[in-house]
Amino acid sequence: MATQILIVDVSEESLGAVSQALSGKGYEISAKSGLTVDEVLAISPEVLITEATPSDLSCCGLITQLRSRPETESPLKILVIVHGGALERARALDLGANDVISFPFDATEFAARIRTQFRDREPEEELQAMLKDAVQKERYAGIAVESLSEGIGKRRAWLIAAISVLGVVAVLASFISLISLRHTSKETLQLRAQIAQLNYGVGQQGDLLRREEQARDSLSAESRSAVGTRESLQAQSKSLRMKMASAEGADFNSLQKQLKDTENQLNLLESEGRIAETVVRDYGPSVCLLHVVVEFLDQASGKPIRVVVDSLGKPQVDKNGMVQLDTEGSGPPLRADIFGTGFLANREGVLLTNHHVVEPWWKNDDMQQLIAHGASAYVLTYEAYFPGRSQGIPAKLGQIATDADVATLKLESPPPHTAVLSLDGRSSATVTGDPVVLMGYPTGIEGILARAGSDVAEKIAGGSQDVDQIMVQLAEQKLIRPTTTQGHIGDVLKSEIVYDAATTSGGSGGPLFNRDGKVIGINFAILNGFGGSNLAVPARYASELLK
Repeated sequence: MATQILIVDVSEESLGAVSQALSGKGYEISAKSGLTVDEVLAISPEVLITEATPSDLSCCGLITQLRSRPETESPLKILVIVHGGALERARALDLGANDVISFPFDATEFAARIRTQFRDREPEEELQAMLKDAVQKERYAGIAVESLSEGIGKRRAWLIAAISVLGVVAVLASFISLISLRHTSKETLQLRAQIAQLNYGVGQQGDLLRREEQARDSLSAESRSAVGTRESLQAQSKSLRMKMASAEGADFNSLQKQLKDTENQLNLLESEGRIAETVVRDYGPSVCLLHVVVEFLDQASGKPIRVVVDSLGKPQVDKNGMVQLDTEGSGPPLRADIFGTGFLANREGVLLTNHHVVEPWWKNDDMQQLIAHGASAYVLTYEAYFPGRSQGIPAKLGQIATDADVATLKLESPPPHTAVLSLDGRSSATVTGDPVVLMGYPTGIEGILARAGSDVAEKIAGGSQDVDQIMVQLAEQKLIRPTTTQGHIGDVLKSEIVYDAATTSGGSGGPLFNRDGKVIGINFAILNGFGGSNLAVPARYASELLK
């Protein structure tokens, strides 16, 4: 069956160039205009080609809605044609495009870019087959656990997803395959979690420093990209001015128009940069890093699930590298260190964040499987770390919204003398295309260590400290401060704001500001397969909760 390519909302000139580039290549090509998301999904193309021009940015809404629709089962590839340079291409990628090309383009290059969209199709198909097999094998997990209960009385083994210091990492499929169908107690006892490898000394130092280095590389790349965009526009402006000096007539008018567009983009960058600077200065001290410690109980006995240790206090690890767990013994409790973002919502010390931050197991498939196998999760402590403070502030659970991913925490001691963030839930405060500023703590402590530098990271995390000790040192050295990213609103839906300011795990609960410095949303999700784009809960849900 021929690969189906759908071309939507492109100009006649671009359509002609695309048709010429793909002619005779064996693709089934159709061109449409004005299609809705549902109509695109009904056609079910493998590649969607669309165009963004200064006069028509309708493609932005189409892309954001396509990426946010859960029924998009197949990995739809999107290629965007833009009229401009690096800045336009960067924004299209941030909106979720798989690839971007500037018009006019070379036909051979365009055809090659289309071919690259199918390079990972075979591995994806293999992965889908593996996951389907894993789901079938998962049925045997419960049988194996029950076998253990029958074989050794009240002692139980747990099939538990690994949880990193950043949150939950899905590894069930990776070690479900270790389950033997013979169901003997010895083999079932090997169903152990890998979580303690991070939280109790087995490989923690090396893994944390490695992730810190990756985070530092990512931060450097983002910084270079931002600087590169500005420098590219400045160089383009200089080049156009030089060409205009010797141009005449129509050529001069064309160059003048290009220069005006370039200068407008530079002015826009400068304006948005000033907005971000103001937001950071005024509200950065009010955005805190939340450290949530989760522990687990055996539902049947009510006893804590513990890490099995040897006589020297080191976790016992089987030949497969899995740390052993039990409800007996003197080993430390199994725990997960979850990181998120919160911000000061009133002078009484109420913090706003996400439901899934205050209850990390809420709507979390990995923890739900853990619970389904007999574990019970609960929060041991909440700690809020504000920039500039030498220690964290304990907090307790406040309220949880029933209709949105929003919750509150209440500080147990007086809040810092910083600004209270103002919410603006009006529809007029959130406009598609407007600039936004996002604050938060993406990648948790790895991001903080990355900004501190490799020497500081080695000194703080290179020893034998656990997560609590690392947090104490980061606070004492006043290294905790939020990351700020900029972007634009891609779409405003009934219960979500789609925007392209980058973030990742740990950024959940971060405030999303508009150009007026008002919080219009609370970051809560990263769209799967949607590079650099996220979802925020509109501020009105938080306002209702605070009432």
